[in-house]
Amino acid sequence: MSWVLRSDCFVAIDRSAVPSMAEAAQSLPFDYQEAFSRNIGWLTREEQASLRGRRVAIAGMGGVGGVHLLTLCRLGVSRFHLADFDTFELANFNRQAGATTSTLGCAKLGVMMAQARDINPEVEITGFPQGVSPENLDAFLAGVDIFVDGLDFFAFDIRRAVFAACRDKGIPAVTAAPLGMGAAVLNFLPGSMSFEDYFRFSDGPEAEWPIRFVIGLAPAGLQMQYLADPSAVDMASRRGPSTIMACQLCAGVAATETLKILLNRGPVRAAPHGYHFDAYRLRLAKTWRPGGNRNPLQRLMIALVRRKLGL
Repeated sequence: MSWVLRSDCFVAIDRSAVPSMAEAAQSLPFDYQEAFSRNIGWLTREEQASLRGRRVAIAGMGGVGGVHLLTLCRLGVSRFHLADFDTFELANFNRQAGATTSTLGCAKLGVMMAQARDINPEVEITGFPQGVSPENLDAFLAGVDIFVDGLDFFAFDIRRAVFAACRDKGIPAVTAAPLGMGAAVLNFLPGSMSFEDYFRFSDGPEAEWPIRFVIGLAPAGLQMQYLADPSAVDMASRRGPSTIMACQLCAGVAATETLKILLNRGPVRAAPHGYHFDAYRLRLAKTWRPGGNRNPLQRLMIALVRRKLGL
């Protein structure tokens, strides 16, 4: 048994049971066209070549962000800007692609970069190990074709800053929220309604922002019909339940929206339009909330939740 450094953590390797990494690389040389050839048919060869040259920014390498990265890598996207400052812990095991016993305590960014390079050794990644911040936001979005949101649910300040910067720079932005056992999707495109105009965080106190965010993300509220233990939702402690099914569904729909936007192919619904698919209830809701959270229906829902939570 020997130890190798992998993604800033030491991992035990039984070299009697497996060939060395160098030997494996030499025996199976990487070829981009062959690696992603099974995409052809749903993509043309020209579209696959286009995706190869596109650059995607993902903030957050946890529950949704990590699966976003791996899904887009397998789609053939080969350039990324990735940001995360956190490390893997045991509570991440139920949903995060990089969370394993061998990566406990390891930097999420380093682990996920290594997984991406295992899929495509040619991938170009610029990492931001301090996470995305106002100080590095311009560098994080420099030369980027699209932003995919993988930030923690409660990271409101930096999420608002990133979406505002995307709007200023004309960068499309996709957010797919894992809710229950489903995914709710909103696209914020150049020339369409802005993130801030849709969610209207400034219309309420900070304690109300989680309510505004979840109701804005999922006006249909499909996930609320089967919440088995409401006590697991603790807004004050910034903690809530999650499932791997929701994260994987989010990655599938976010990658599909990304493909359509980057290739200018197929209809794309932009906010205040969105959709919410719930696998548990076998329901798809196409949502439309003119005015976003200023819409009378949204305002009523926000007021009802505030009253229920005693805010």
